[in-house]
Amino acid sequence: MAFSFRQIQYFVAVAENGAVSRASHELSISQSTVTEAIRELEGDLGFPLFDRRAHGVELTLKGHQFLRHARKILSEIADARRALRSDTAPIEGRLAVGVTPLVAAYVLPDLLARFRRAFPHVAVDIIEDSRDYLDHLLVGGELDVAVMVAGAEKSSAALHVETMEASPYRLWLPIGHRLAEAESIGIVDLAEEPFVLLMLDEIAEAAEYAWRRAGVRPPVAIRTRSVEAARSLVATGAGVAILPDLTYRPWSLEGDKIEARDLAEALAPVEVVIGWRRGSPLDAIAAQFVAVARTYRTGRGRS
Repeated sequence: MAFSFRQIQYFVAVAENGAVSRASHELSISQSTVTEAIRELEGDLGFPLFDRRAHGVELTLKGHQFLRHARKILSEIADARRALRSDTAPIEGRLAVGVTPLVAAYVLPDLLARFRRAFPHVAVDIIEDSRDYLDHLLVGGELDVAVMVAGAEKSSAALHVETMEASPYRLWLPIGHRLAEAESIGIVDLAEEPFVLLMLDEIAEAAEYAWRRAGVRPPVAIRTRSVEAARSLVATGAGVAILPDLTYRPWSLEGDKIEARDLAEALAPVEVVIGWRRGSPLDAIAAQFVAVARTYRTGRGRS
């Protein structure tokens, strides 16, 4: 087994973009070059990484598993380059970071690991709370930065906010569901389906907004604040769910019993943002955290 950094880089780009065409545009190289690199990588590994679809590609189960390792390889190479370029004394101090619940579960672990690898002498204090409360702490100077699911503060005069990730909503179905063969499913097709509503970061509100637009009111099986509970309930056939792609984890417990499908109706994606108090310059530590966050991507949820 012998694969190259270039193949890893192209694989991650295709996985994150969901299509060879978009990956080749991002990389500024030809589609045929990307396609050939992926083909060679799959040949070296001995298994397919993608299922080819009419409108793009989707990771296989082994592809999802390999993506975690591929991202780690790219991250560690970037950390090594950054460390070798630095000839200054190690940065030391403390950093106060706020996160909303969805971010704490699905974005923070990897982001924090990357930052700690690059800046091991910085102590990081984490506060998990609602977006409104984190907004209050940022304005009051009690937090250096916050990573949040975007809401009203996206246009707040008090905060500077940058988008890290835009994750589309998809429909989660149990394996074998009557609608599972469709590539795209309309809200009206779900009028009689029991729903699992995730009561985190306005996720449930997005589903209810979609119902109102379609003029339907499906039954609600359960309202929960746990993504893992929602995953298990969908997997065991208790209901379907509309959830952001960043929470889709086929390799997780019962995740292989769930299929995610596109919605025919467009919903505004979930935006993960990083924010800090406007007009207050970031100190050196916070600036480095923001720099790491700017290079971070969750794979647009298909991981």
